[in-house]
Amino acid sequence: MKEMKDRVLEIVEIAKLCPENLQAPCFEILLKYLLASFEPTADRPQKIPADGTHQKPTEKPNRQPDTKPKDKGTGAAQEDIKEADLHVKAKRFMNKTGVTVAELNNLFYKEDDRYLPLFDDLRTTQMAQCQIRITLLQCLVGALSTGEFETQMESVRTECNQRKCYDGSNFTRIFRNNGGLFDSTKIDSKTAVLKLSDDGKKELAILIKELQ
Repeated sequence: MKEMKDRVLEIVEIAKLCPENLQAPCFEILLKYLLASFEPTADRPQKIPADGTHQKPTEKPNRQPDTKPKDKGTGAAQEDIKEADLHVKAKRFMNKTGVTVAELNNLFYKEDDRYLPLFDDLRTTQMAQCQIRITLLQCLVGALSTGEFETQMESVRTECNQRKCYDGSNFTRIFRNNGGLFDSTKIDSKTAVLKLSDDGKKELAILIKELQ
């Protein structure tokens, strides 16, 4: 109580420094803050210094968002795919089929100059369909960088093995059975490169949207 009494007397002296017509309002305002400062609440107003000045609490500087590329543990920068990154032929394919950059970013990310997959599931349990989908997506990755919708047959074989969908006895036959997707008059065991036809590109666009 002695502390409160002393503070009230200080307020009286401070109020006397104001013009006479403002002394009463000044006293009431200062008294209000004084009483609030004695209330046992966690969010009470800041106590008023003896000189009557009211200081604002120190404001913390706004934290800037982290704009650095994410690192998934490989030590290389991980980035979203941007339209400026894409080959003009890939952009033409996207404009023609309605595929968007956002849809690409749902399936791939960019690491340095490489496009790497974000998806694990090819949404099929059929080995033949899995092989064709791997081929279509590998051709897409090639087109993003070089503009050529093509891939190496051995690259498809390797990924099929990794995804446990490699049908060695029918590997080449599966491509022949889906020959309309490829710009090749003949596909056999000596074929090294698979390039998409117009129908293959249409099938690729359908697959991109299906995997979203």
